[in-house]
Amino acid sequence: MPGEHRSAENEGVEVVLDMLRSEGNRVTTSRRLLIRCLIEAKSHLTAEEIADDLERRAPDIHLSTIYRNLDELERLGVVSHSHLGHGPATYHLSTKVHGHLVCEDCGVAIEAPDEIFSQLALEIMEKHDFTIDTHHFAVLGRCGPCQSLLASTDPASKETSR
Repeated sequence: MPGEHRSAENEGVEVVLDMLRSEGNRVTTSRRLLIRCLIEAKSHLTAEEIADDLERRAPDIHLSTIYRNLDELERLGVVSHSHLGHGPATYHLSTKVHGHLVCEDCGVAIEAPDEIFSQLALEIMEKHDFTIDTHHFAVLGRCGPCQSLLASTDPASKETSR
């Protein structure tokens, strides 16, 4: 039911805001709306997409306020940002740790469980004494549907994809 969905979203916003309050952080209207926007989002959003959403709710919230809040919420561990390919950074709540797989053809971003990057991170540390942040970047490649489309339209691709 729509009312139940709204209630769950409100509860999610309040949980995040309570956590901020308990750590002595301010809860402002812009933070409340920004967190609500991220909870309601079906995917990761750019700062500009967040600004578009917030402008409909509260036209007096400026883009600079959104960026300041995103930076502060990221510092507090509430929000994470990632670079999903060649576009601008995208933001999401830090509720579950995950990496990203991005198709270079169609742009679909797939959230991948953190465990699949664990071995990669370990090998890089062991071989190069370098720690990677697996949540900040995306692994670029080609999704299944695009692989199939390419294979069906380009016989030479069958040779290069092996």
